[in-house]
Amino acid sequence: MNIKPKVFDPIAFKETTRKQWDGAAEAWNRWAPLLTRWLGPATEMMLDMTHVDRGSRVLDVAAGAGEQTLAAARRTGAEGYVLATDLSPAILEHAALNAKQAGFDHVDTLLKDGEALFEIDTQPFDAVISRVGLIYFPDQNKALRGMRDCLREGGRIGAITYAGADVNGFFSIPVSIIRRRASLPPPLPGQPGPFSLGEPEVLAQRLADAGFSDIQIERVSAPVRLGSALECLQFEQESFGALHQMLGGLSEQEQDDAWAEIEEALGVFEADGRFEGQCEMLVAAATK
Repeated sequence: MNIKPKVFDPIAFKETTRKQWDGAAEAWNRWAPLLTRWLGPATEMMLDMTHVDRGSRVLDVAAGAGEQTLAAARRTGAEGYVLATDLSPAILEHAALNAKQAGFDHVDTLLKDGEALFEIDTQPFDAVISRVGLIYFPDQNKALRGMRDCLREGGRIGAITYAGADVNGFFSIPVSIIRRRASLPPPLPGQPGPFSLGEPEVLAQRLADAGFSDIQIERVSAPVRLGSALECLQFEQESFGALHQMLGGLSEQEQDDAWAEIEEALGVFEADGRFEGQCEMLVAAATK
């Protein structure tokens, strides 16, 4: 009897992703001070590489709770404009509230699938940015082509992705432990994930295939600095919904055992009473 191989279902993946971020929205927003310390330097580099400045019009795709949206808005000033989009309504509510609390009247939010940007009816943007979002799009080429269509001629795209699993132990170690304990198969062909754009050559090819030129990619060290492995575990438990999905087939005790092993394994990044999790990002920019 022939067994039909499983195939990746992008529609189901998007729905699961939306639910994950709806569930993690409050925690992701609450951990904003860590996100600023951790991803702030890479974010500023991305904004430099996309030439975001006073008066710029910026589209932020997969904006999450908007920490990088606010960074862009500070640069553009009231003369500019920033539109933050995301698939998750719950996390986008935090982005809208954060912009309002910051007094940024030039920031709007829009619930939008990152692969449906062609539906946005507005003036072209000077820059389109996406921080740790593109890696989770099932059709990355479609998303990138949509971003390109939203740009004016000469406008710039900017993206931040994780580099390879081997240089992102703070994330890849928990993933590998959960995969082993839950007996999970490797990702299906075409399935997106945190390290799907981890090689500079792959990221550059995606940008070129979408019609971009003048492609620049920088590798940035971005260690996750916290008080302990336990605190990092807490951050990932609260904010990384995908890990909970991977654990879904295990009993409560088996899940507890997995988290305990993860905490112990993350201890390799503890020294002198501090935690510094291994992490490298790729910062990319290109021109329409």
